[in-house]
Amino acid sequence: LPIVFLSITSTISGMKDFQEMKRMGKKILTYTIGTTLVAGAVALLLFVFVNPVRSVLSIGEGVAAVPAQGSYFSFLLNIIPSNLFQAFAENNVIGIAFVAIMLSLAILALPKDQKEFLHKLFSSLFAALLKITTFVITLMPLAVWAFVNILAKDLKTNYDHFSTLMLYLACVIGANLIQGIIILPLMLKFKKISPWKSFKGMAPALTVAFFSKSSNAALPVAIRSAEENLGVSKKVSSFTLPLCSVINMNGCAAFILITTLFVSMLNGMVFGPFELVGWIFIATIAAIGNAGVPMGCFFLTSALLIGMKGPLYTMGLILSFYAIIYMVETVLNVWSDACITIAVDKDLSEASDPVTEPLPEVLSE
Repeated sequence: LPIVFLSITSTISGMKDFQEMKRMGKKILTYTIGTTLVAGAVALLLFVFVNPVRSVLSIGEGVAAVPAQGSYFSFLLNIIPSNLFQAFAENNVIGIAFVAIMLSLAILALPKDQKEFLHKLFSSLFAALLKITTFVITLMPLAVWAFVNILAKDLKTNYDHFSTLMLYLACVIGANLIQGIIILPLMLKFKKISPWKSFKGMAPALTVAFFSKSSNAALPVAIRSAEENLGVSKKVSSFTLPLCSVINMNGCAAFILITTLFVSMLNGMVFGPFELVGWIFIATIAAIGNAGVPMGCFFLTSALLIGMKGPLYTMGLILSFYAIIYMVETVLNVWSDACITIAVDKDLSEASDPVTEPLPEVLSE
């Protein structure tokens, strides 16, 4: 949770020109919210179609409401916590993101010297926390080994459980592939930008994202690839890509929606049709608060389940093959960041915005 708070605060508080931020920010948010909502919708449709929890999910007759105690809708009512410490104590991820945004906007309104001091402070704390996170992640193989043993033991006694997990994996991977191979290229096509040329230009960053499983690790390569290979304006790339690495999480939205529904339903919760649709928006909001670090999405989903009073045992089973999911998921996140950056650059160049240069021919059809 501190990662979510510090990543948002350090990013927004570092913006130098509020008007420039507002101009580009509107376009970035439009594309980010739009693509993330679509990612959530694709994930839900695939989840319902594949139906990995066949004995629990039943849309139509006999659908029961989610118990009030475990409903995430009641959790959303606490989006504005009474204080910062309450948000952390209650694992209120959305509340923490809200406080971080409000604090960041307040910092932008401060005098220059105070703004720079606070930005450096939050950025340093964020960097230190990433170091701690990196150390913790080095211990994950032990946890994976333990959960693999649990999974193997479970498979010996219940083959149906294995089939359910494989259906779940198919949902997550399939949703990511549909978003990355079909939805995002269609968006670029609509903007009259070549998806294939864009993909080739961003290939170095996507490779780093795949093996590092971190949007932040791929960020320097992504900025360089966008500028050198695709000719994107430096101001656009240096603003849009870092911001998108924090708030634009198409893969995370799909993972949050599918995983939270899967774990909840596997342990007895039942959702009605309107509640399932509502989860598209919940996953979108939650994904925006996710940090671009390894395992960030997994930890965030666990936090949401805790907020719902949901069990975490199944998350342990998912952890045994989560590396595969996160490789694909991180590539989708970085690819989505790149698509948004390219689209924003073209929008601003077409509007003769002074902060950008004309879109290079390499991206045109």
